[in-house]
Amino acid sequence: MKINTFFAVPAVVLASQFVNAQSVDQKLNPIVQSFVNETNNHSQLEDMAFELLDGIGPRLVGTPEMLQSNEWTANKLKSWGIDANLQQFGTWKGWQRGTTHVDMVYPRTKTLSATQLAWSPATKKAVEAEVIVLPKVSSKAEFDKWLPSVKGKIVLMAQYQKIGRSDEQIKEFATPELYEKLKAEKEQAAKDFRDYVKNIGYDNNTLPEALEKAGAAGIAISNWTGIMGANRIFGAKTSKISMIDIDVEDYGMLYRMAEKGSKPRIKIDAQSKVLPEAKTFNTVGMIKGSEKPNEYVILSAHLDSWDGAQGATDNGTGVLTMLETMRILKKYYPNPKRTIVVGLWGSEEQGLNGSRGFVADNPEIIKGTQAVFNQDNGTGRVVNIAGQGFVKSYDYIGKWLNAVPKNVRDHIKTDFPGMPGGGGSDHASFVAAGVPGFSLSSLNWGYFGYTWHTTKDTYDKIVFDEVKNNVILTATLAYMASEDPEFTSRERRTMPENDKGEIAKWPELKEPRRDSKDYK
Repeated sequence: MKINTFFAVPAVVLASQFVNAQSVDQKLNPIVQSFVNETNNHSQLEDMAFELLDGIGPRLVGTPEMLQSNEWTANKLKSWGIDANLQQFGTWKGWQRGTTHVDMVYPRTKTLSATQLAWSPATKKAVEAEVIVLPKVSSKAEFDKWLPSVKGKIVLMAQYQKIGRSDEQIKEFATPELYEKLKAEKEQAAKDFRDYVKNIGYDNNTLPEALEKAGAAGIAISNWTGIMGANRIFGAKTSKISMIDIDVEDYGMLYRMAEKGSKPRIKIDAQSKVLPEAKTFNTVGMIKGSEKPNEYVILSAHLDSWDGAQGATDNGTGVLTMLETMRILKKYYPNPKRTIVVGLWGSEEQGLNGSRGFVADNPEIIKGTQAVFNQDNGTGRVVNIAGQGFVKSYDYIGKWLNAVPKNVRDHIKTDFPGMPGGGGSDHASFVAAGVPGFSLSSLNWGYFGYTWHTTKDTYDKIVFDEVKNNVILTATLAYMASEDPEFTSRERRTMPENDKGEIAKWPELKEPRRDSKDYK
């Protein structure tokens, strides 16, 4: 999932529950009741999570594990009698993660908590070198004069964090005066570092390239989330030398030692493999419609992940939700009126490439799509569904939600007509094409600070009771959308002014990135 704030416009209408007057003793549609019973009594979520997250692991685009997950999901669908195949949408640079071992060897010995970034070059053999920090200069000329001194050194490139405690913990224990003081100091330090990088004439992409070109032996960063123990792992910006991320505690220790003249040395042994160009796929499964086979209800989740951990909540939980939903639909609703499609997308993390590829490559399906339901933000129960800018979305979403069990529906707030998603997750690919695509937005459960793209996005962070809630919701919405006698309206709202006084525009329909050329 990518965080996007393009359409941060206040909601036009906020509705809490559609049918508060409905009896607590809600009598469910028998098909919906079968969804509830199967989900609660015969769930396969935990077994599938084990196979996907423990067995296959993280699913970085271009890796053998990504292909393995495509094949696993297709085979799982086929085992339930669902037609499934892999649809290629492009290629990506091939790579496979190996082990990362980093030790401080001087002035004392300590094994450090670190990992290589995605697509990082391997060290081939362990690299041992002195660690240095960026110089205290204020111009590009001064910095470029310093650059030759990095030759043979490992450079600490990230901001130093003076305090490695979360803001929540500081707020809990500090006096109000101390909290405000520390908060102001932290904000100032972040601003000073941003200004520093700007003043020396580089950015997060060009600075590693300059250090590598100048002969650095390696580059270390610490992309700390602000939550104790959690660092974000993205892609390396080097082509020949290893680029690693070090946990905030060890990074801070090295930084202080280097700054105070202790000349610490570390040894990096980062193993990985550069592989041939890899094909990139979406896994697509279909339950053919019995009455309107050329109209479609699409269940959407991205299968790929970053690979600092297992990709459990981004987006293993979304994948598990959609797989379990398809299993249950096939068992209890095997002859839907409309064709029900599950799309498990590749390369979402690099710009919604898989879903954009599907939209571009399947115009007839897009033309006949009734609705898309996308899930991509963690393990929590769904608590928000917005209308994505479609004027009549209240009419059909409201009607479909009426069939959802009350204990599931009552948690959900709605926003109609809402604003169109601008690129945060895969529903935006469909919205840009004018297709009603809806994000089933989940309760946070510490997602953005703790698990989103971090080293802590692991199986144990899944709350399976919450995921079951989402399976019941998704299965019911898919059933109702399939049964609805009316085809959904695609009428778009009148767009309001943005914060600059300009009329906001509907998101642009974009082509997918079909390969990794020039990707940074």
